[in-house]
Amino acid sequence: MSKLSFAFAPASPTQRLAMDGSLVVLPTEDTTEQDLLTALLRASQAMACASALLQNFPSIGHVITAEPSQLRALGLTGHDIAVFRLVREIACRMARAEVRSRPVLSNWQALIAYLQTAMAYEQIEQFRILFLDRKNNLIADEVQQRGTVNHTPVYPREVMKRALILNASALIVVHNHPSGDPKPSREDIETTRELKAAANALEVELHDHVVIGHGRYASFRSLGLL
Repeated sequence: MSKLSFAFAPASPTQRLAMDGSLVVLPTEDTTEQDLLTALLRASQAMACASALLQNFPSIGHVITAEPSQLRALGLTGHDIAVFRLVREIACRMARAEVRSRPVLSNWQALIAYLQTAMAYEQIEQFRILFLDRKNNLIADEVQQRGTVNHTPVYPREVMKRALILNASALIVVHNHPSGDPKPSREDIETTRELKAAANALEVELHDHVVIGHGRYASFRSLGLL
């Protein structure tokens, strides 16, 4: 088995990150998205494939979270797709660990960073619930519903049922807007009112409803909508 040799010199913006078993140039902030993708791909035409990916998707975040069928259509192998999934899962777990490190409300920026990692580039809407204990520590983090590109069905009764099962004292609900614009819709506002009423009836605190966009988010609490 050949040994990998590591070059620690800074990589130029156009330098390829070879992964052929002979050399790995460690990436820096100047490394391009195309070079990063090229390094992950096993395809024979890795650089051309990376270029095609970035021509078909708005950003590297969209590439990493794309559907397998979309990636296969652009020449990726099963191994390539698995590597992308590994990268995403590692990033999510690192971000989630920061959220669990202390009470959520006093760790807000870490929470937003995690939600951006987990949800910002999804192609369909998903409705996520963070269940908290009396000290606002995270009990569970669950995706309850997945919908379409612009709608996710939300059932307040099911949300509260799950909160009671987990003995949660408080909730933060979250959904993403695949369009990238986190501005709450009229339906989002009405759904939040229904969730708030259901939570109040059971003496469960609804701390916030967060809408995740591309690099942006909207907090119902901050907007005075909750």
